[in-house]
Amino acid sequence: MKNSSSKLLYWAVTCALAGFIFGFDLVVISGAEQKIQSLWGLSGLEHGFAMSAALWGTVLGSIFGGGPTDKFGRKRVLLWIGILYFVSAIGSALAPNVTLFAISRFIGGIGIGVSTVAAPLFISEISPAERRGRLTGMFQFNIVFGLLIANISNAIILQMMGSDSETAWRWMLGIEAVPALAYCFMCFTLPESPRWLINNNQREEGKKILGQINPTFSEAKLEETVAEIEQAGDLESGRSSVLWRPLKLALVLAFLIAFFNQLSGINAILGYAPRILGMTGFDPGESLFNASLITLVNLIFTLIGLALIDKIGRRSLLYIGSFGYIASLAVCAWAFHSYRAPFSDAADAIALKASAPVIAADISQLPEKYSSQVNSENLSESMVKEIASNSLKSAKEETGFGSSLVLICILAFIAAHAIGQGAVIWVFISEIFPAIARGFGQSLGCATHWVFAAILTLIFPLVMEAFSPTQIFGFFAFMMILQLAWIRLMVPETKGVSLEQMQANLSKE
Repeated sequence: MKNSSSKLLYWAVTCALAGFIFGFDLVVISGAEQKIQSLWGLSGLEHGFAMSAALWGTVLGSIFGGGPTDKFGRKRVLLWIGILYFVSAIGSALAPNVTLFAISRFIGGIGIGVSTVAAPLFISEISPAERRGRLTGMFQFNIVFGLLIANISNAIILQMMGSDSETAWRWMLGIEAVPALAYCFMCFTLPESPRWLINNNQREEGKKILGQINPTFSEAKLEETVAEIEQAGDLESGRSSVLWRPLKLALVLAFLIAFFNQLSGINAILGYAPRILGMTGFDPGESLFNASLITLVNLIFTLIGLALIDKIGRRSLLYIGSFGYIASLAVCAWAFHSYRAPFSDAADAIALKASAPVIAADISQLPEKYSSQVNSENLSESMVKEIASNSLKSAKEETGFGSSLVLICILAFIAAHAIGQGAVIWVFISEIFPAIARGFGQSLGCATHWVFAAILTLIFPLVMEAFSPTQIFGFFAFMMILQLAWIRLMVPETKGVSLEQMQANLSKE
């Protein structure tokens, strides 16, 4: 019994490592994005395109990932995900121009998209109903762990190579090849999903793996379980009409949970955290440290969410997360409104410091607001940095508690996401679809998630130019009020329900 439990945990952890690389890839770019923009002189739209390339690949992978996952099996697809991650990491690090950089990021994005289909699906299909939430949720835990390690990795590389290094960003992106290669080798130890085997006419092999997962099952109980899986699979086309009602409801639920997940602003805030915090007066070094703090909070509250998901249920966690979202986003919007003048002065001072080499070479580039602090037309780079430091110090005195309040609100927002949507989304989508449409349904939910993630990442630099932070955070808060209404009116509880019973329950809704 203990050996079986350990084996099941090992399989879930191995599969969930796809989530670790996904999380690492998602945030590692945040430490490099400003250097990439300046290196290739990208406009706001070009920069948004380069930043969102991986997410557009994710959209493609999530849309089409269900087909190969259903046709070739979960295990084989999981292995190819690791190969795509590895190719992307090497290509991104060595890219000589923005086009090849975007292509490499796009390839990695395909791997991410397919992983959000195949990994939660595989784990949910090998897990007993009473442990399915925690085990499937390990995919999300590994995403968050990847976010944390990516920020720590970025900070270490920046510390070792210096903020002025021209190659630090390449190391930040290239180091992802190491966990990608390790994951590929570990995939060879995974079994195939027993439910996939049974529904693909490999009954005895599927039954054998079910026996390994459930060693206490008698032969009669194993036969009964296999029969339930075969029946739920609905392999006979004549019964397909029976599936339409639960499938229709599942499609709506999958679409909406993914829609609200992204309209909370989570990907935009994670991807641009250093820049958002820089708008309140945190310099790049502080912003990277705070980004690491953000991912640490994300990790801690993800663990709390996973500890509770099979106890209080998915719906309760979504309620908790929604209230946390609304409060933190609303207060953050208020802080940006109340401290907008000193925040603006602090951001300008940080931008001046970053532009010191350019201004030292051409004094006409010095913003007019700083001209009164200049006593000579022969500015050195150190003189510009000193002006910037003095201006930043003065601005920070005016912000008072403002900068810290924004940081606290963002941390609270991340905690709300981690314990709510973050812990629930991949588990919930993997549970609600009938067996015959499980790969397709997982693809739809994941594709919705990534389409909105890609759109937000693409346009967010333009949104920050066109709208105030108060308006942006206020919009996200309003969307979370709508999410709260959706949970109240539509979301069913899936805690402790077998995948086969879930299909029957949704048929009655």
